[in-house]
Amino acid sequence: MSAATLLRDVFGFDGFRPGQQDIVQAVTDGKNTLAIMPTGGGKSLCFQLPALVRDGVTIVISPLIALMRDQVRFLRENGVEAHALTSGNTEDETDAAHAALRAGSCKLLYLAPERLASNGAQHMLRQIGVGLIAVDEAHCVSQWGHDFRPDYLRIGDLRRSLDVPLAAFTATADEETRAEIVQKLFDGQAPETFLHGFDRPNIHLAFAAKDGPRAQILNFAKDRRDQAGIVYCGTRAKTETLAKALSDAGHTTCHYHGGMDPDDRRAVERRFQQEDGLIVCATVAFGMGIDKPDIRWVAHADLPKSIESYYQEIGRAGRDGAPAETLTLFGPDDIRYRRQQIDEGLAPPERRAADHGRLNALLGLAEALVCRRQNLLSYFGETPDTCGHCDLCDKPADVFDGTQPVRMALSAALRTDERFGAGHLIDIVMGNLNDKVRQWNHDQLPTFGVGREYSRVQWQAIFRQMMGHDLMRPDAERHGALRMTDHARPILRGEATIQLRRDTIKAAKSGPKVKQMVSEEDAPLLSALKAKRRFFAEQAGGPAYIIFNDRTLIEMAETRPRTLDDMARIGGVGAKKLDKYGAAFLEVINGEAEALHPARQKLAGRTEGTLYDQLLEAQADLARGPEGTDKPLSCSAAQLAKVASQKPRDTAALERLIGAKYAERFGPAFMDILHA
Repeated sequence: MSAATLLRDVFGFDGFRPGQQDIVQAVTDGKNTLAIMPTGGGKSLCFQLPALVRDGVTIVISPLIALMRDQVRFLRENGVEAHALTSGNTEDETDAAHAALRAGSCKLLYLAPERLASNGAQHMLRQIGVGLIAVDEAHCVSQWGHDFRPDYLRIGDLRRSLDVPLAAFTATADEETRAEIVQKLFDGQAPETFLHGFDRPNIHLAFAAKDGPRAQILNFAKDRRDQAGIVYCGTRAKTETLAKALSDAGHTTCHYHGGMDPDDRRAVERRFQQEDGLIVCATVAFGMGIDKPDIRWVAHADLPKSIESYYQEIGRAGRDGAPAETLTLFGPDDIRYRRQQIDEGLAPPERRAADHGRLNALLGLAEALVCRRQNLLSYFGETPDTCGHCDLCDKPADVFDGTQPVRMALSAALRTDERFGAGHLIDIVMGNLNDKVRQWNHDQLPTFGVGREYSRVQWQAIFRQMMGHDLMRPDAERHGALRMTDHARPILRGEATIQLRRDTIKAAKSGPKVKQMVSEEDAPLLSALKAKRRFFAEQAGGPAYIIFNDRTLIEMAETRPRTLDDMARIGGVGAKKLDKYGAAFLEVINGEAEALHPARQKLAGRTEGTLYDQLLEAQADLARGPEGTDKPLSCSAAQLAKVASQKPRDTAALERLIGAKYAERFGPAFMDILHA
């Protein structure tokens, strides 16, 4: 039976959506396939239909149990023999799946990627006659993508082992993510690729700077009463407090996050699917498995972490094609938090730099000068006309020629060797003569005080827009120091101009003072130290505080020890931890670790360490005798450490420690040091 006939007879659709038919044909023909389709574009049918046409079982690898259960239920209600093997199965469900596989009646078998780690599962898959592998949410294979799942990396091995075609599907994948999907799933051999438009024209896009964010969300929900909506929050605690505020305002509301009991999470998922007009305040844990067609709005109470995440999350609205609305709030604290998440990650510097670039792209969308949809779709490589259906098309932004302040900021960065963050650069252009500016003599720079016409919060808004234009990125290896990108060079040289939004600069104001663990300048270093701490904690299989507590890391970030002696004076750094971790944390702080002999390292931070260094220096002066003509002679590091630790009172005691030959040459100099 043809795919078109099955589409009508089994699923009840008269025709394919745009782009579906070509993908279905390629998968049915057994071609390795990668399809990037917009959220709500009908990805599932693109592997479900070929599964019914082709011989054998189609394995569907999907990241969420809720998503698998919904699809299995949908298929079975349409008369298709489909099963899932998940940790959420009842015993009867698992028995029924195995019985169908033995009987050869199962057409689609859904698995979580984590199950591929089991030898039993791999053996079972080799026995059941797999004809096709379908990978849903394929961006999870990519460490560049926004939902990295390491178990997805086993799928390429499974494809090679079973020697069957593979079809991968995702709604969001930029060029780097697509390249990694091809490498990991298809061994670098380009599959048949379908890249369909990302536009969801029924969704109205809007951003707003935070200005009483709880009231902003409550007002947005008030105007959409009794409509199903999702409010995405940056923290678990906020999902609960915001859900209560909405409930108190008369909305039917519940919260959802990964820390909840699994039964409670399933109850929320069930309520959301079944109840009309329910609002869920959730972290991103509430996401991929949600396929409710009539979600009328999505709000972000906090800035998402990337454009891919933003697109995926707003894409849950309006899947029925009817009008839907979005609102995304953003503020300086969001951006600081997202930067911190990147800096505290264990990814190598080049990946962290790319993630800062992705965050810059999202800031560019938040601070866009013209049509949001143009900005969003251009990120995915499309060049649409203005949409007439976003907040900036509704009310154009107030823009001005911002070349002069941008050049001031870039010049300050260049003249300070791109070694400092936004806070210090703002102090320079504003002419703030503080201790750090004095320490570096930056009050002598030509750019000192050239930007006094703007307040500090306005300069912060200017820097935020500069990031949005990707003119500067935090340097992952310099703990938040801002480094210019190639886009900045023409502006600095006077070869290009740049437009900024006057409205966001005028509206910039100080919000409530958020208590920071360290200063703005030290925060990136603290994040890097936390990342190193987590690396050791994961190796040890214990909690992070066992390595060093937060207070110790804060002191490291603020004092920036340069030597192991300095490090040993930090509170919480004992001898054993200094020996085990000192060099690694010094390397984070200074870019390199001090090389010390183990005998000297044991004396770090003690007066004996200083004595050791003085004895070593005296020994070097006398290595060839007082006249520099004798045979070279030197004590071992262990001997010097003994002298420094025991501090012999006289030459005889010194001789017992290092021997007569050494005492004869070094004795007088050593005793002078010991008795000084």
